[in-house]
Amino acid sequence: MAARISKADFDEKVLKSKLPVIVDFYSDSCVACKKLAPEDDYEDKLHVYKVNTNFDGELADEYEVTANPTLLFVKDAEVLDRKVGAQKPADLKAWVEALL
Repeated sequence: MAARISKADFDEKVLKSKLPVIVDFYSDSCVACKKLAPEDDYEDKLHVYKVNTNFDGELADEYEVTANPTLLFVKDAEVLDRKVGAQKPADLKAWVEALL
């Protein structure tokens, strides 16, 4: 299961990670956010962290997150791609595999 992180540990967990990272910006009230689960198949290939935009709005602003859910694919401290809005599981899997 994806761990929740905040601005306090974002640099350490995401920007300094040796593995690629998916950052899932979400809110508790977002129904589409609850349907995302990219971490299940990729445990040894990437990390998945969740950032609650209700509590970490400054971090969401910094990464120009304008809607929930927003997924960022980060590798070597660089955002390589993003997905905004609800995602079908097959589309999400194809997106992750293409970026790995």
